[in-house]
Amino acid sequence: MREDTKTITFAAGICIVVSLLLSGTAALLKPAQQANEAYDVKRNIVKAFGIDTGSMARPDIEATYEKHVKQQEGTLPLYTWTDEGKDQPSKYAFPISGKGLWSMLHGYLSLESDLETIAGISFYKHGETPGLGAEIEKNWFQSQFVGKKLYKDGVATPFQVVKSGTPLTESSVDGISGATLTGNGVQALIRKDAAAYAGYFKTIREN
Repeated sequence: MREDTKTITFAAGICIVVSLLLSGTAALLKPAQQANEAYDVKRNIVKAFGIDTGSMARPDIEATYEKHVKQQEGTLPLYTWTDEGKDQPSKYAFPISGKGLWSMLHGYLSLESDLETIAGISFYKHGETPGLGAEIEKNWFQSQFVGKKLYKDGVATPFQVVKSGTPLTESSVDGISGATLTGNGVQALIRKDAAAYAGYFKTIREN
């Protein structure tokens, strides 16, 4: 009985020590994790503004963000891009999110200065299937959005992600083969967030 008590006490002690070590490690790593998450947001905002971040080093991306991007104050999150030597923003970006097949999809979408034409888009945080829904991260999918119309005369368009081979319009892009539900999710979240920002952009146009 005494041996059993020793064994239980030893095991409990080991569990406490391991728990303390894990907690301590998590606390030490938390600042680095938060910094990496903040960087990932900056990288995707820069990418949504049409910048090819694939070959850029982290310091260059962060420097580009600090030089050109500003977060605007307001009721909805909004980021602006100002070209070097200019005073007025040339592009506007806002966060987009919604449900895909297996997960929530998160990204950013930017508009040209006309506040109607898409300048770029990025998807970065999701849990979609590799090789299928996860293709939303790939350049071939995201590049289709550039030049498409998100608004027309200040009103959000019925933006579509259509089956590959379907004739495209100024407000539609090809979907991903075998990932129809992810495409439906992308279509739904773009329409939702475009509608949410319509009034906001109207105010900016009028000012």
